[in-house]
Amino acid sequence: MATEPEAAEQVVPSLVDRYFTRWYKPDVKGKFCEDHCILQHSNRICVITLAESHPVLQSGKTIKSISYQISTNCSRLQNKVSGKFKRGAQFLTELAPLCKIYCSDGEEYTVSSCVRGRLMEVNENILHKPSILQEKPSTEGYIAVVLPKFEESKSITEGLLTQKQYEEVIVKRINATTTS
Repeated sequence: MATEPEAAEQVVPSLVDRYFTRWYKPDVKGKFCEDHCILQHSNRICVITLAESHPVLQSGKTIKSISYQISTNCSRLQNKVSGKFKRGAQFLTELAPLCKIYCSDGEEYTVSSCVRGRLMEVNENILHKPSILQEKPSTEGYIAVVLPKFEESKSITEGLLTQKQYEEVIVKRINATTTS
């Protein structure tokens, strides 16, 4: 009977923790605290989300709207993928913008891809209910799904941080803000 309390203490990993590896890109495009999280599945598909420390998730901001319209000629919503070889998918570079998040305080944030590959899908649900981006950023509130080239699937994590390295960056930020 002594093992029952121990069994109750064990935490079952979430679906995301079980099947995805978390990678982080801090200060995207040199913008302080605008961190992105890339969830990489074993089949090499990457789900682009906001990291826990992103200002949209941290400071209690209210999201006014989200737009996948990148420029006058480019909308991520126009991405139509078909077939085994994913014909029609838009190709993204590491710095390619995926969407823009507009907050009620006038702030605007651009979410970048952070990985090279083909855009498989964007999350249209966050257009209709932007609050899920803040409530469930790693699951229902994801930004997009990107499929890296097979040849590049091993090298996409270069320049990205592991969970432990990212936590060290956060601790350094906290220490830097408390000392100044």
